[in-house]
Amino acid sequence: MGFRDALFGRTKQVAPKLDNLFALPSAALTLDTQLDLVCSGHAGLCFKAGSGESTITSDAEILDLLNFDEADGKVQLTTDEFGFKWLVIDDVDIESLVTRIHGANTSLVENGLGPRLLCAVFGFVAKNPPGEGSVRMVYLLKQGTFYPFAPTSATQRDNELELRVKSFLENDLPMEKDLSRWMALWNLPVN
Repeated sequence: MGFRDALFGRTKQVAPKLDNLFALPSAALTLDTQLDLVCSGHAGLCFKAGSGESTITSDAEILDLLNFDEADGKVQLTTDEFGFKWLVIDDVDIESLVTRIHGANTSLVENGLGPRLLCAVFGFVAKNPPGEGSVRMVYLLKQGTFYPFAPTSATQRDNELELRVKSFLENDLPMEKDLSRWMALWNLPVN
């Protein structure tokens, strides 16, 4: 960022950091062995809807761009209550989910939608319900870090479980150290 940008309050867009996503499958083994949490088979990619540099704006155009094979698992686009778009992928294999989310990120970045990408979310549930609850591993695309989000109801979260997950995964994943970035993501389309 140059002097003029600072003077006029302009900021430079941060490019998404995508490669840290590939650490999640090995971390999933730790979640399974240490906390009895397994992949729910659901993942989502959140991005801002609307215009910008890209001419790709409709759901159909985005799905055509990604060109996912439905035989590998269900893919859909939804819009949440705040107007954010979610690409939701259903696939029982965590490695496949990570690869498909990474591929979607890469395609969107290559087509000018990179600045709109916000986060990716992967669902984990108790292997033996009710277990300790469920966790969503949230990947902050601009930071290149993960944090756990463990909702217990529509407006409550299990902070103790989140901190336990963090302590078990610190050696497996780049965890977000700034707890103020551990935002609550209520009503996620990812279970």
